[in-house]
Amino acid sequence: MPTTSSTSSTSATAQIVSSLGGGSGINLPQLAEQLAAAQFAPRIDQLAAKTEKLTAQISSASNLKSLMATLATSVGTIIRTGDLAVNPSISTANVATVSKGTATGSGTYSLEVTSLANSQKLVTSAYPASTSTVGSGTLTLRFGTVSGSSFTADATQTAVDLAIPAGATLADVATAINGANKGVTAYVANGTAGAQLVLKGAEGATSGFEIEVTPDVGGEALSSLAWSAATNTTQLKSTASDAAYNIDGVGYTSKSNTINDAVPGLNLKLTATNIGAPATISFSDPSSSISGVMTDLVEALNEVVSQLASAMNKDSGELNNDPGARALRTALTSLAGQKVMPNASDGQPSTLADLGLKTERDGTFSLDTTRLAATLKASPEAAGAMWTTGIHGVYATIDKISRAAASTSSGTSLGSSITRYTALQKSVAEKSTSLAEKQEDVRQRMIARFAVMDTNVSSSQSTLTFLKQQIAAWNSTGNN
Repeated sequence: MPTTSSTSSTSATAQIVSSLGGGSGINLPQLAEQLAAAQFAPRIDQLAAKTEKLTAQISSASNLKSLMATLATSVGTIIRTGDLAVNPSISTANVATVSKGTATGSGTYSLEVTSLANSQKLVTSAYPASTSTVGSGTLTLRFGTVSGSSFTADATQTAVDLAIPAGATLADVATAINGANKGVTAYVANGTAGAQLVLKGAEGATSGFEIEVTPDVGGEALSSLAWSAATNTTQLKSTASDAAYNIDGVGYTSKSNTINDAVPGLNLKLTATNIGAPATISFSDPSSSISGVMTDLVEALNEVVSQLASAMNKDSGELNNDPGARALRTALTSLAGQKVMPNASDGQPSTLADLGLKTERDGTFSLDTTRLAATLKASPEAAGAMWTTGIHGVYATIDKISRAAASTSSGTSLGSSITRYTALQKSVAEKSTSLAEKQEDVRQRMIARFAVMDTNVSSSQSTLTFLKQQIAAWNSTGNN
């Protein structure tokens, strides 16, 4: 058994060690330990130094990678608060909610809402229960404009045919309408009159609808669900209509109360009318916020540069010849002049240098407050547009540098360096373990050899003692 063998080996070694030195008078176990250690010391010290260096390299590269990731995340968080963008606001909050559109807005506008977009609501005649059968056949929804008792079909919208099978209930009809997903929703209301089918259309004047029925033979009861403006207006609870509003005195209509880019940079969601009392919409000026963030950005970038310079010091830096560190330094060196807004118009800010970021000769950054102030004065909207979480802008540029540094596939990144150093560290650890095992093997073999020698020395000393005793005895006899 392995355990018995190991135990026996250990016991035998212990017995040898305990008896060594008895004959020679030399501490042979200690000598074996020292000789084995001396034989392997240079290689062990070399591996220990290598491990220490790799640990320092991994730590330094991880720290730089973390600093860039934190910087990118911080910029993204600041942008998402909305303080750096040109955002709209409205003086009368109950008239509409406003939000930033696809463009960058500026200036002020007046908004007067004369009517809201509405959807058609229709209630059918009552049934005893939602499980009441309704007949069978085809139920057709036709779309268009309902005005009083007239209906004008909208040729751009295709009619919807719904097959209602024999035995279908009022609830089944609601399910069929909802399942068609054609802009009309339905549910069964169990009110005081009984179970009634309630149908709602989409917003906008042309989203009105009529219900035509073609019943099966024997399923004529389905005709009770038919509705037209000309024959029955009591079931119509509201008529579909467009929204109407004025911006700076110019009239507009919309099929929906949600209007994107009503003017450049402005999305609207109309919620109430304000006839004769226009609301004022204005856009914020982010200049002061941008100035503060640029100051913070310069400080954060200089922290990265300081750590990078220390790590790449040619005499003492852990990463003085690291390709990932060199790649990060190159990216930071070109940051100020890099075009972060490639679609910017001529004369509009497009680089961080336009926002005052300046690269000094030693690689550190400073803030050119004069240039920043000039940009914010001449183009506050364009400067604000640079702070976005889209594919272009300040955040996208810094995030790209951070992602490149963290990548493990490029071979010239901090992430790749960390992977490489970690693999080397594992290899060194395995070599250290193997070397320790070899040293122990040498020590054990020396102990075994010294045991034989010690026995021989002890035997020789015993023989010498015997001879001395014999000679002394002979001499004593001769004297007598």
